[in-house]
Amino acid sequence: MTGVPVRPIAKVLVANRGEIAIRVIEACAARGIATVAVYSEADATAAHVRAADEAVLIGPAAANESYLVTARVLDAARRTGADAIHPGYGFLSENAEFAEAVSAAGMTWIGPDAFAIRAMGTKIAARERMMAAGVPVVPGTHAAGQDLDALAAAAAEVGFPLLVKASAGGGGKGMRAVHGEAELRPALEAARREALGAFGDGALYLERLLLKPRHIEVQVFGDRHGNVVHFGERECSIQRRHQKVVEEAPSPGVDAALRARMGAAAVAAAKAVDYVGAGTVEFMLDASGEFFFLEMNTRLQVEHPVTEAVYGVDLVGLQLAVAMGAPLPMTQADIAPRGHAIEVRLYAEDPAKGFLPATGTLLRYRPSRAPGIRHDGGYIEGDAVAVHYDPMLAKLIAWGEDRQHAIGRLVRALDDWEVHGVITNLPFLLAVARHPEYRAGNLHTGFIPEHFPDGLPEPIPGEDALIAAALADAMGLGAGAGAPTGAERGAGGDPSAPWHLLGPWRGCA
Repeated sequence: MTGVPVRPIAKVLVANRGEIAIRVIEACAARGIATVAVYSEADATAAHVRAADEAVLIGPAAANESYLVTARVLDAARRTGADAIHPGYGFLSENAEFAEAVSAAGMTWIGPDAFAIRAMGTKIAARERMMAAGVPVVPGTHAAGQDLDALAAAAAEVGFPLLVKASAGGGGKGMRAVHGEAELRPALEAARREALGAFGDGALYLERLLLKPRHIEVQVFGDRHGNVVHFGERECSIQRRHQKVVEEAPSPGVDAALRARMGAAAVAAAKAVDYVGAGTVEFMLDASGEFFFLEMNTRLQVEHPVTEAVYGVDLVGLQLAVAMGAPLPMTQADIAPRGHAIEVRLYAEDPAKGFLPATGTLLRYRPSRAPGIRHDGGYIEGDAVAVHYDPMLAKLIAWGEDRQHAIGRLVRALDDWEVHGVITNLPFLLAVARHPEYRAGNLHTGFIPEHFPDGLPEPIPGEDALIAAALADAMGLGAGAGAPTGAERGAGGDPSAPWHLLGPWRGCA
């Protein structure tokens, strides 16, 4: 891949919403690149709309009538003269057809090529490709036919306990744990129904169920000159129903030798598909220290800020540079971690009621601005939280010189975070961060079911409602509240924290 042409980018359309759209917009602004936001009718006054240089309405509130409609996004790019599109994560970010359509329209796609997206988008094909590349995969089988009898016969080879998994998609859909033969056929039927409904593809495969594994992912980055590096690992074991809640870097369960082995496997995985841009190779790590390929996410991850904090790298800025044809400015030998970072995801949901999504108006919303703290958010005080999209409101990232320092800063920041008007999982995040097993680093994917089987108990009634009512009366807040200035978005002034290395986007609000 020599002689790669340099292709400057003047204007980026961000095909997303919320905190990731703001994150990309701020990174572009820091480099003098103009930005275009797209929005649905429900997002007309959203923070990402206010943050961009231009904004285009692309449809009704429903995502499948707006953010997921390729033609409307491309039309917005043409109308505004955008010469590049950044997909963020979710929505169209791993849609190979969209990536091809962007390139066919003469625009720069800020992401991996469609070939890589397709190669890693189907788990059965990805497993085969990884085995060919020498990357360890979870023992299992997918060579059998797809009728239930063939899958049942294959299960006897894998043994119990096992996992039934959908070949397409992710997020835990089409996945069932099976502990014995009596559970198998109902699990296969349920997984197939769910996979067909979610992805339009009922193909299944079976793999060994690892008991109490860690979920470890490795951040990889490739350029168009054939270079691929990794930026260490992230621990993502604290998850609920296969959705991550707390992430950190580095993992408390990975030492330098294991990090080198996992990093080398992740780089091999990326090179097997000529990977360009930011990607994540996900592994399961068992108690013996064996690790196995799970999947590859061909996009930026929600939890990328912890890697940025520990490695002093701006991953979005690097995406922009690589998309323009630049080579990676570092080799693997240049990359080393410093300190520890933890990210938590603030959701509008009720932990006392099965984590049901919540709605309302953010009558008071004041994230911590303490030293070592970064806040990436898609909402500000006065914004309405509706039902149309993912209930994540923001991410809070705490950096410290070591893990205990980072945990201490995280707890203080969560204690200081003022959120009224919308029920959130903030008390649950605090409970996890204060749990002695979390502090000890004893993490696995069943951490929440084991230690918080019932979520959290009901809070004392009335107090939050009284505070919210008083704030509403005193402040007269409405959905049209103005966006904060760049200075107000600051992430704290601690000179020991690495945010100053990463540019003015560090405190996206």
